[in-house]
Amino acid sequence: MADLESVRKETRAWLEENCPPEMCTPLRGEEDVCWGGRKWKFSSDAQRVWLERMAARGWTVPEWPREYGGGGLSREEAKVLREEMRKLGCRSPLDSFGIWMLGPALLRYGNADQKGEHLPKIARGEIRWCQGYSEPGSGSDLASLQTRAEDKGDHFLVNGSKIWTSYANKADWIFCLVRTDPKVPKHQGISFLLFDMESPGVSTAPITLISGSSPFCQTFFEDVLVPKANLVGEMNKGWEVAKLLLAHERDTIGGTGLSTGETRPLRQIAAEAIGLENGVLADTNLRLQIALFEIDAKAFRLTNDRVSDLMKQGKANPAVSSLLKYYGTELNKRRQELIMSAGGLDALEWEGESSHEGRAARAWLRSKGNSIEGGTSEVQLNVIAKRLLNLPVE
Repeated sequence: MADLESVRKETRAWLEENCPPEMCTPLRGEEDVCWGGRKWKFSSDAQRVWLERMAARGWTVPEWPREYGGGGLSREEAKVLREEMRKLGCRSPLDSFGIWMLGPALLRYGNADQKGEHLPKIARGEIRWCQGYSEPGSGSDLASLQTRAEDKGDHFLVNGSKIWTSYANKADWIFCLVRTDPKVPKHQGISFLLFDMESPGVSTAPITLISGSSPFCQTFFEDVLVPKANLVGEMNKGWEVAKLLLAHERDTIGGTGLSTGETRPLRQIAAEAIGLENGVLADTNLRLQIALFEIDAKAFRLTNDRVSDLMKQGKANPAVSSLLKYYGTELNKRRQELIMSAGGLDALEWEGESSHEGRAARAWLRSKGNSIEGGTSEVQLNVIAKRLLNLPVE
């Protein structure tokens, strides 16, 4: 404990000295999120400096090995870092599907060359990744995917399409599930490939959501040449990689339910919208609903931390990611509903002269998709019932 307290003091001192003041303010919207990559343009010099400083210290991926650009921290030290960033309101220096999903899969299944090539670039925010999983006919039944990769000796030839590919039009590389053997049971003929989105034959088309904008695309592959060296894990055993990555994806989506220092507290948003009486929120019922939400959000954060520790020790049931995904997405939907309730008619603004530009309404509508993407809530409840509660599921 004494050592951890020393780590905490050093961590806090470093953050106070190195985090630009602008990076300790709440996010205003998507424009304030740093995704990195070859096409990335920083929104400010402070955003660039914050990423560079954190990456140089290995703190964009604090628990990854130092040889791959990580900080080499223990899980306890990494937890201290997260807590201190939260206390100071530090923004995440880098959001990345490479960090959240691909990185853990490469650390487990990648060979030495793949780790050395891709992980440091992910840690430094040099390459932005997207995920090629769902297809027009393969959503919840992901293993029925039909995008095929033909073995051509020293390379694969990929043909097919993916859908709901987040930020495919802005990504540099894609990690992609493909069918390499159509003659065996569906889970056994899948492989996991990595390839550059600028490869000849790759194209994307945007998908607009009810919120008026969207990160999603449909991605098309026409005779895309992928070197054999970009196969992660064994041929036809990509489902093992996919399952690990899906667990991390569900953790990430579930994390939308966490109220972090990067966003304004719900009670502050409500106070600005409807005002205070005698130092408390003027609307008694809304005050109660926000209090209940914040209690549940705190409990969810503690549960998330506990499960994270158990996972890193190899003691957690893999299906627990479905629990976190389900509860976290429902929590975020509650948060957006409460923001709309606090805002009243003003929250319904879609376009106008104010600085909000329909942000509340768009976020509220977008949150509805949280319980669909990454596996629907119904699928997650079935997983929870079958694998955590051991209930009979037909």
